[in-house]
Amino acid sequence: MALLLEHEFKALPADKQIETLPFLEAVAHLPPFFDCLGTPIVYSPVKADLTGNIKKIRAVYDSNPSKFKTLQNILEAEKEMHGSAWPKIGATLALMWLKRGLKFMLVLLQSISDGERDEEHPNLIRVNAMKAYEIALKKYHGWMLQKLFMGSVYALPYKSDLLKALEKGKEVKEEESIEKIHQFLSRATPILDAIYEMYTKMNAELTYKA
Repeated sequence: MALLLEHEFKALPADKQIETLPFLEAVAHLPPFFDCLGTPIVYSPVKADLTGNIKKIRAVYDSNPSKFKTLQNILEAEKEMHGSAWPKIGATLALMWLKRGLKFMLVLLQSISDGERDEEHPNLIRVNAMKAYEIALKKYHGWMLQKLFMGSVYALPYKSDLLKALEKGKEVKEEESIEKIHQFLSRATPILDAIYEMYTKMNAELTYKA
């Protein structure tokens, strides 16, 4: 899968300390995924949000690479630095929203690779997108954003077109594309799970609606 495997995530270490720079280099290649979903009015803002949050985290990292070597280092330092304003500030907030966008993407791809589908319309990805939205984003969106997303599922591409877009237009058998999705998920999912776990342990998760 040309787009997803362009820059793979490093394997999650045993201590679950995620190095900031390799993480940022891997996620920097992922925002174009949202171009593959069509519906610019919905997914262009998601892509822009993802890109903006990556830049915010990168700026913090670049300010002191040794101090912010891991994502955990960033959260711990910002908690001490910002006091009561934390975690609704800085790279901590940026990573919080970044992980949600990535969660949507990973749940959608996992659902497709697991073969979940509408049996009457097997080439549609509405079922997969709705599952991803329910799990990753819905509870953080206000009524208007929820309505916008619900309407967008009717303009999503066919599964075959999505897989072709992920292959950057190259014709590849579906089984090969699904195998590449598995390869991507096998690296990305443990990383994302570890970030969610870190936010829970540090009590850094916020539930306000956008």
